[in-house]
Amino acid sequence: MLRFYSPIVFLLLFVSGSPSLLAQPADQPQEQACKALLYARNLTITSAGIRSNPLSEESYCYVRGIIAPAIHFHAQLPWPENWNGRFLQWGDGGKDGDLDYANHRVAEGYAVTNSNMGHDNSVESGASFAWNNRQAEIDFGYRAVHLTVMAGKYLVNQFYNQAPEYSYFEGCSQGGRQGLMEAQRFPNDFDGIVAGAPAFAYQALNAAGIWNLQRIFRNNLAGNLAVDTNSDGSFNSLKLIEVLHEQVMGKCDANDGITDGVINNPLACDFDPSRDLNDLMCSAGTSTDECFSEDQLQTAIDLYTGPVDDNGNSVYPGKALGSETQWARYYIPYSGNNMGPSKLVGVAGDHMNYLFYEQDPGRTIPDVRDYQYQPRTDGVFPEFHWIDYDINDFYSGKGDLMKSITDAEDPNLTQFLKDRGGKLIIYHGWSDTLIVAEDTLDYFNDMVNITFSGSIAAASENARLFLAPGMGHCAGGPGPNSWDKLAPLVDWVENDVAPSSIIATHSSNGSVDNERPICAYPQQATYTGPTSGQNNPENWIAENFSCQ
Repeated sequence: MLRFYSPIVFLLLFVSGSPSLLAQPADQPQEQACKALLYARNLTITSAGIRSNPLSEESYCYVRGIIAPAIHFHAQLPWPENWNGRFLQWGDGGKDGDLDYANHRVAEGYAVTNSNMGHDNSVESGASFAWNNRQAEIDFGYRAVHLTVMAGKYLVNQFYNQAPEYSYFEGCSQGGRQGLMEAQRFPNDFDGIVAGAPAFAYQALNAAGIWNLQRIFRNNLAGNLAVDTNSDGSFNSLKLIEVLHEQVMGKCDANDGITDGVINNPLACDFDPSRDLNDLMCSAGTSTDECFSEDQLQTAIDLYTGPVDDNGNSVYPGKALGSETQWARYYIPYSGNNMGPSKLVGVAGDHMNYLFYEQDPGRTIPDVRDYQYQPRTDGVFPEFHWIDYDINDFYSGKGDLMKSITDAEDPNLTQFLKDRGGKLIIYHGWSDTLIVAEDTLDYFNDMVNITFSGSIAAASENARLFLAPGMGHCAGGPGPNSWDKLAPLVDWVENDVAPSSIIATHSSNGSVDNERPICAYPQQATYTGPTSGQNNPENWIAENFSCQ
């Protein structure tokens, strides 16, 4: 029978500890040593056994358990002879609801844990797990990660008969939010944290996602940037987005000294859609994939500006200049995604129904693509339509409780960075159109002001921000976007080697075609290579750039 403990009892049990279960002969078979974890007194362990690693010839001990009421977690434990002495909590993505593997980190010798954030996506998909379930919301917001860390460290102690020498967190997107939440709420959990593209302003970015879709769907999709060239309602062409992108790049690509399809700093790009698209406006009554209607121009302006309520309060920054080619995946309905971009199906589908308001307004409508659907608002299971979300609700107080549960916006990291001496690396792609890098930059500057009295030099002793030009959400995009996210942090924590820059690469067809340093903010990479070949891809290598 599975045993369940209250959070208080669970915490007390961890603090008290227990003798090692593995004080046994050194020649004990691996399987027996692994299965011994089934009998851990302080945890509900459901399975423990040997699992092969698809990325390594070495197997490992695989453990699964439950923390009441519904947090499922697992641990990937290398055999003692392969363990590097480090513990790693692996971050999650999206709404999660399952267990994510970090086989590459286990192959490197890390003991790794991860949780389902307190819900099962196969039973309750999307955000439906939160329907009138405050405990599930709390587990999702912060509790699941922290208790999984405690469980993981306990298992490490039992399996290796010693505590980890160093503890790390690595995650992007939702995982980035989790990393910042840990630094804010539980500063003693980790020695170092990597938070990529952090969804720390969780409610704001989701509200912005719905607002963006409302702009695109208004007036019977008159402002859609996908174009219906066949007049059959299929919106089959994305050429107009390409045209918009070309106009932006033509204005700002060369600002960093080279023309490589990447804008080094979108905030320094002087592009105004109303001004710079003037020659590409359609004549009255026409609509093609080569010119913009007034409604389409307004959509572009809205996406760049971001949502503002009726009192002029900004809710979330707009999309970065240069990110246009990433829009279709998330926000633009067209035939290629069956009129269902990921943020329509995901965020607009059920976020405001279950994870924004203190009192859930209603179930998700049957087909979120049907923006003309009339929801049923009475009965036991009322419905709520994303098209009816009012951006003015954001600052009304209606979402304040959920903000306190999910948002990791506290810039005071004194306990983690100064008292504990922890190290924090935040990275974000400038072309990320899902979670906007400008918001992360604002948070970092707020952290510097609050935690380090405005001194970027003092902050850099413990925290550094890396903004990757042309990189999309966590990866991808036209700019250099690939590097080992954890290695620089480990070197910083264990060897006191602070990363001033990180070498990132971009590959096409398996070959590197763009390489540059990603500089620690506020520095940026500037081309310093051969002046006669600045636009030759052969010269786009790290040594031809310097951080300035």
